[in-house]
Amino acid sequence: MGSELIYRGSETQPSSDSYSPKPLKPWASVTRPLHYLLREQRPLFVFVGIAIATLIFTVFPTSPAPYVAPHSRFTTLIPDSITYFPIETQQKFSSAHRLGFGSANPTGKIPLGLKRKGLRIVVTGGAGFVGSHLVDRLIARGDSVIVVDNFFTGRKQNVMHHFGNPNFELIRHDVVEPLLLEVDQIYHLACPASPVHYKFNPVKTIISFILLQNLITGLAKRVGARFLLTSTSEVYGDPLQHPQKETYWGNVNPIGVRSCYDEGKRTAETLTMDYHRGAGVEVRIARIFNTYGPRMCIDDGRVVSNFVAQALRKEPLTVYGDGKQTRSFQYVSDLVGGLMRLMEGEHIGPFNLGNPGEFTMLELAEVVQETIDPNAKIEFRPNTEDDPHKRKPDISRAKQLLGWEPKVSLRKGLPLMVSDFRQRIFGDHKEGSNTNNASSS
Repeated sequence: MGSELIYRGSETQPSSDSYSPKPLKPWASVTRPLHYLLREQRPLFVFVGIAIATLIFTVFPTSPAPYVAPHSRFTTLIPDSITYFPIETQQKFSSAHRLGFGSANPTGKIPLGLKRKGLRIVVTGGAGFVGSHLVDRLIARGDSVIVVDNFFTGRKQNVMHHFGNPNFELIRHDVVEPLLLEVDQIYHLACPASPVHYKFNPVKTIISFILLQNLITGLAKRVGARFLLTSTSEVYGDPLQHPQKETYWGNVNPIGVRSCYDEGKRTAETLTMDYHRGAGVEVRIARIFNTYGPRMCIDDGRVVSNFVAQALRKEPLTVYGDGKQTRSFQYVSDLVGGLMRLMEGEHIGPFNLGNPGEFTMLELAEVVQETIDPNAKIEFRPNTEDDPHKRKPDISRAKQLLGWEPKVSLRKGLPLMVSDFRQRIFGDHKEGSNTNNASSS
């Protein structure tokens, strides 16, 4: 018989009961982990581990090992590396700007006895007179230094003794053009400082000040670096206040032959403070007074280099005007120490950095005669336009807040400069051999 499929709609099909889980007990989420821990005896192992660790640290106390900065061949203990910082400054290394780019130490405090971590620092104008001495000191301290210079007034010979050092880089670059770097600190020394150089193209001088300041301070903002501007005593012009304090606003001729430099530096200070107030950039401002020492440009038109070069060449010492104008002269190593203290300190400035010892031009000529040639003659010439009559820094603020004051007198520092000039003028030694005379002073 054929099979039939019979459907009886009126009959209901049997259905299986649907699955329903057991209701959770109210304390299951607490009791189950406890049962698991007790069953596996895990607390016992925890307590045994704690007991063993306590015994080891009690019997064998540990002492911290010195921390050595990575990729640094020059590491110095804090008492040696920061001998020119006051104790209160050493205790305030409280951000990555003082410890190094990308530091893993958020508090920034360096335990006593540990070695200081090197910083990554850019020095614009680092192949120049002051910049090269600053580079020497930073390299000796254990920092990695990038020198940016277009060699308008700088000389490669000033830094060539660092070639081959992995902590040193030299970039030939005009910093009015953008520059992308990752650094902790920026020392901005790039500018023509002598009248011969800044009067050569006065329009470019003042325009470059504005462009430079925007670019370099903008770089500091982008990477969070601390920025130090080297300004000048020329912001005081022909001062009516004597000696000059940082609170003095100056007496500057805005349309004179020197104003491209004077007003350029005043504008640079303005931009620096605007970046600080408006963008939160960490800034420092130094107002540098007359500085001398090895590696100065021989014919840069500044009075000390003029007198020394003229005396060595057996030429008359040219005194402009009546020779009663006064200046204050600091040795380059004193200035470098002041710049580094300012950078590492907690105060913005501006700070006067100069030697308060005051000399007339005739007195300076006499010191040069005593040092080089007692028979050197003095020749008077008409004074230059807008030449300041008096210039002397009040450094009480730097003494109080930075713990800084100059140590090298004119009669002690001048022979070191004369030795360098004699080598370069007469070729007694290879050029560039005078690398560390001033830095070791």
